[in-house]
Amino acid sequence: MRALQVEQLSDDLSGVLLTDISPPNRASGEVLVRVHAASLNFPDLLMTRGEYQFKPEPPFTSGLELAGEVVEADPDSGFAPGDKIIGGNKTGAFAEYASIPASSLSPLPAGLSFAEGAAMGAAYSTAYTGLIELCGLREDQWVLVHGASGGVGLAAVDLAKAMGAKVIAATGVETKRERIEALYQPDTVILSEGRFREQVAKITGGKLCDIVFDPVGGDVFDESTRCVAFAGKLVVVGFTSGRIAEVATNIPLIKGFSIVGLRAGEYARRFPERGGVINAAIGELAADGRIKPAIDRALPLSQWREGFEAMANRELVGKVVFESGF
Repeated sequence: MRALQVEQLSDDLSGVLLTDISPPNRASGEVLVRVHAASLNFPDLLMTRGEYQFKPEPPFTSGLELAGEVVEADPDSGFAPGDKIIGGNKTGAFAEYASIPASSLSPLPAGLSFAEGAAMGAAYSTAYTGLIELCGLREDQWVLVHGASGGVGLAAVDLAKAMGAKVIAATGVETKRERIEALYQPDTVILSEGRFREQVAKITGGKLCDIVFDPVGGDVFDESTRCVAFAGKLVVVGFTSGRIAEVATNIPLIKGFSIVGLRAGEYARRFPERGGVINAAIGELAADGRIKPAIDRALPLSQWREGFEAMANRELVGKVVFESGF
């Protein structure tokens, strides 16, 4: 089968190759899936460099999440051949077939295409786990979402709006503002540059934000500590800026806010019952038409480099999806 293999770690994708490998052997507890679409996530790019916290040994098949059709499953798995599913694992999605633990799969929500389903899983489970599961997001709360042009950031904007929150979407690229506004109609879109606390204070009438959702880190995190309301929460999602920020503990003490670390995949693995609840809730919201992932571009896997380079160059507003026709 065709698969995108990371054969050696590199800074320039030179160790990544689309090649032919043997199809996976399904183990007990796993489901063999014919992949129809698979979406690109920032950890996929980091893993080609060995810069993600999970460091698989090359060679490995890239890809965290997919949508497809069940080929083979255990009788007691809850899945049967022909079922349309979404889900994923730490690797293996960018291939014609993947063998995935049954616990990591969910039915494809009604009304979504395979491409939309593949774009939903990791981004929306991250957003839901952070905003609702860990922070208890409530209607009318103010939420500041950084990295709002990326898959996870856009999912957080979409989900927060669906739950009735007031949303400030923040991006570091001026030319992306109109697209973010058109996609999910946040209450406002700001540039996350310099001292943006004054903007946030003005927008919120001096209240600041109940939740700050930060996949960016670095300078954005530093300034975000000034944007959290008393008893609010600052959610650490990632470090796409490249710098892991530090905070003096007197700042959250004086302002009375919490810093919440978010690893949605690990949360679901450690608390599988809660992971199931989260996936079911996301599926219901999607089936009801209340949330829908944004796709920047859909490509055949033969054009994988375009997708990876667009992500590396911060060109995207939404997800890259590799569709069937590998």
